[in-house]
Amino acid sequence: MSEQASPVSLSAKAAERVAALIEQQGNDNLKLRLSVSGGGCSGFQYGFEFDEEQKNDDIVVERDGVTMLVDNTSLLYLFGSEVDFVEDLVGASFQVVNPNASSSCGCGSSFAI
Repeated sequence: MSEQASPVSLSAKAAERVAALIEQQGNDNLKLRLSVSGGGCSGFQYGFEFDEEQKNDDIVVERDGVTMLVDNTSLLYLFGSEVDFVEDLVGASFQVVNPNASSSCGCGSSFAI
């Protein structure tokens, strides 16, 4: 799926950070998996992990040589979102800019719809 047609996107900064993390792991088969699960202080929470296996129902997002996978169930909550990598005085983290979230917690890792 091309980046323009993708229902979820990955910023250039996030792709750069994912590439650096994959290089540190020494495994070019790794892909970033973004998921949504119940929990967190706002009802749902984002999950980030590396995965070597692409499932048949995964949405595949490619940017600057890295791949992000999103399962169909999580996509229901993430449609139109962008994954970014943010560095500030507090630290560095992946953040999801989600237009579907009606609210989110202060840490940005959980949200409500």
